Amino acid sequence: MKRKNWRILTNEEIYARVKIPTIIETIRLNRLRWFGHVQRMEYNRIHKRVLYMNLGRTRWRGRPRNRWQGEVREDGRIVGGEEWQEKRIGWRGAD
Repeated sequence: MKRKNWRILTNEEIYARVKIPTIIETIRLNRLRWFGHVQRMEYNRIHKRVLYMNLGRTRWRGRPRNRWQGEVREDGRIVGGEEWQEKRIGWRGAD
């Protein structure tokens, strides 16, 4: 009886074989989807006001914490390239 060589597959290999997005990609796309939804809301909606709210507090010492808007900006750059916000504005005019 022949014995086959077994090896452990990496997560990247598994995701490539089953052709589904990783959990990181799923979170990134859902965050961008929610951001686009809030962007289309009228300004009097609480979600949009909170998104652009400035609490006026001083920041803590040390490394700056990740902010939600910073994460969205980074997600957009990864998914849509450097000028993703300008492309997004162009989409709205096409409606």
